[in-house]
Amino acid sequence: MELTVVGFRGGYPGKDEATSGYILEENGFRLLMDCGSAVISHLQRYIQPEELDAVIVSHYHADHVADIGILQHARLIQSFLGKQMPNLPIYGHQEDMAEFQELTYKQITKGIAYDPNSKLQVGPFSITFLRTNHPVSCFAMRIEAGGKALVYTADTSFKEEFIDFSKAANLLVCECNLYKGQDGKAAGHMTSEEAGNLAAKAGVGSLILTHLPHYGDVSQLVQEAKENYNGPVALAHSGLQVTL
Repeated sequence: MELTVVGFRGGYPGKDEATSGYILEENGFRLLMDCGSAVISHLQRYIQPEELDAVIVSHYHADHVADIGILQHARLIQSFLGKQMPNLPIYGHQEDMAEFQELTYKQITKGIAYDPNSKLQVGPFSITFLRTNHPVSCFAMRIEAGGKALVYTADTSFKEEFIDFSKAANLLVCECNLYKGQDGKAAGHMTSEEAGNLAAKAGVGSLILTHLPHYGDVSQLVQEAKENYNGPVALAHSGLQVTL
């Protein structure tokens, strides 16, 4: 399983950056996990929009789905140019029905509801879900393929259930919108200290901090996470690739 970070900022993209977007590839199958602002622009550094096999979204805040419409039109335009364009499945939850319905567009994309209480199979990927602590319905994902496991927290404040959910994962892609000592409960976001604590208690192989803030020295987040976790810690950045 290979992960490519397309976008990593929380809230809005910084200059020459994108918000949440991650390509997962296994045996040639390409899954885009979240599709935030400027993701489609940055995606084209690695693959073309028409080369995606599926998309899955954690929730419907704009920094995670703003480029869904852009993706739909990119594929529509390619169909006008004569390319065969299969109806792309976009998986999302139905707890926000109006937003879920936007995942379907003509014969270009098809919204498919996932059941957060059941395992979902998307190509070679087996996906289980955990409801997060966030102001809107949002679901973390544990994605397994080829004997490897990746956990993506999506947006959340810390909750104990994440420890079992992330247990022994090869890679934890953990939101880290706040610095040590801040309180993310109301906003539904995690601190560097909490990310490191989660990684340590779950016994994960390595930790990537993502959904990064726009203020402060983000390299400090790594040092703060390392106070609790002895494994490898990296900051997400555009183009970061990890093979599990």
